[in-house]
Amino acid sequence: MAADRKATTIWQGDLTSGSGQTSLDSSHAAEPLTVSFPRRAEDPQGTTSPEELLAAAHASCFSMALSKALTDAGNAPERLETSAVATFSLDGGPHVSKVALTVRGTVPGIDADAFQQAAAAAKDGCPLSQAIAGNVEITLDASLT
Repeated sequence: MAADRKATTIWQGDLTSGSGQTSLDSSHAAEPLTVSFPRRAEDPQGTTSPEELLAAAHASCFSMALSKALTDAGNAPERLETSAVATFSLDGGPHVSKVALTVRGTVPGIDADAFQQAAAAAKDGCPLSQAIAGNVEITLDASLT
């Protein structure tokens, strides 16, 4: 089974004074999102960035992977709250230098060590982690609530 997902960005103008609109074409889950290069590296002021979209994708992908791992081990989570921070750096040329994952979980019947192990495996096994592994540092802070 394979699933394609499509997003489109229409950009107008040069890099520093132009801007764009990114639409989520497959899901239409949000109105078109404004992107601009100056807002990418400064205060967002209501615009998004590729890094914020990467962070959202990584947080949701990791949450799904962790939920599956916990459920498969017999401890379905009640709640997982995952945040991801994707760091955009201009040092040495524009790049994503790091993604920091933080997860807080409510998981009946599991201890902190087992949760940490499941979270580490989910970090490595999540398809988005696999897509950026070796290019971007991925850190994890996982604990039970």
